[in-house]
Amino acid sequence: MIKNMVNVQTLKGFRDFLPTSSLKRQFVLDTLRKVFISYGFEPLETPALEYEEILTGKYGAEGDKLMYKFTDNGGRKVALKYDQTVPLARVVAQYQNALPLPFKRYQMQNVYRAENTQKGRYREFLQVDIDIVGVYSPLSDAEVIAVLAKSLEKLGFKNFKVLVNDRKVFENLSDRGITDKDIPVVVRTIDKLKKIGKEKVIEELVDNGVDNQKALALIEALESQKPTPKIQEILSALSKMGIDEKLVEFLPTLARGLDYYTGVIFEVEIDGYDVGSIAGGGRYDNLIGIFKGSDVPAVGFAFGFDRLMEAMETLDLFPKDLNSKNILIAFSTSDLEEKALEAANQLRTKGLNTQIFLEDATLEKQLKYADKKQIPFVLIVNEDDFILKNMQSGEQKSVTLGSLPDEL
Repeated sequence: MIKNMVNVQTLKGFRDFLPTSSLKRQFVLDTLRKVFISYGFEPLETPALEYEEILTGKYGAEGDKLMYKFTDNGGRKVALKYDQTVPLARVVAQYQNALPLPFKRYQMQNVYRAENTQKGRYREFLQVDIDIVGVYSPLSDAEVIAVLAKSLEKLGFKNFKVLVNDRKVFENLSDRGITDKDIPVVVRTIDKLKKIGKEKVIEELVDNGVDNQKALALIEALESQKPTPKIQEILSALSKMGIDEKLVEFLPTLARGLDYYTGVIFEVEIDGYDVGSIAGGGRYDNLIGIFKGSDVPAVGFAFGFDRLMEAMETLDLFPKDLNSKNILIAFSTSDLEEKALEAANQLRTKGLNTQIFLEDATLEKQLKYADKKQIPFVLIVNEDDFILKNMQSGEQKSVTLGSLPDEL
């Protein structure tokens, strides 16, 4: 008997993704990557660990509280990356002479937050970002929103809205009796309007020292706001980019909680998926300047990848044939091994994902394996011919290797 067996389980808030889930994740990532590249975005990767001072103070008090921070073996204060925007700002400052502006990048990596775990909230999760750095033009804001809308369309979403606002609508809060130190808290509270409703938001504002009447007047004033000139420019540009105006809606109470936004902000809502926004972003013209010493304009967004996956599951948007090009080659006797291996090589050169059973086994065992792995087709190698078996329908037919791609 084995003693002192290790407790085999993942850390709370961290996950494994088995092949069935990973196939779906890769399908989504591949689809998004193609859209990003079609607009001229290039890949970027940054380390999981940054110096603590790079990350702290950029996300507000809540972000600093949820950040994984520790001292490494060299005595350095470090932190796991909380998002991909601040590391991007560091990259632009560090490699400013090597990056021609505008710099358009996409990034698909894990980030880390010490969340209280619950449904949809994890401590390690994938974020998918795109950003345009170095351009003030509203065309760049519009292009980022256009990429977001096109990405959702390519994934099969039909009924969604990109909600947009301009952080400029919150600039006159001090004229409404809100002190400068309270403005960040007030903005983050207003951001919860769609989620918890007006009454709860007013309660939170009162708890944070805002008079009840002032809180009500503030919300009503925001709700009656018209699109700012910048928003009007962006909406006009989007129509020229072929984005249906019905997909974009001005929402003057949209705030987004992060402190670094300076202009346009936006989120996505999906009809039929009521858990919350699956993507969001905005303009942050001051963040990179913290590292570079001079302001550098930037705008971008991030997908909440887990919510995106969940929304696709909820709306049944995943293709049923993610394994359609997969085939198992089965053979019943060792005499047929060489023929089976040769067939596998030929099929791979034709673009078919081909695997072969790697030990002596009965044909029945190999077919059971294919069924359990949800491999849709099995090519049975016989002495004189090849038999293609459709594992879903059970249909079998004699085929040649040359005709196989068309048969599939």
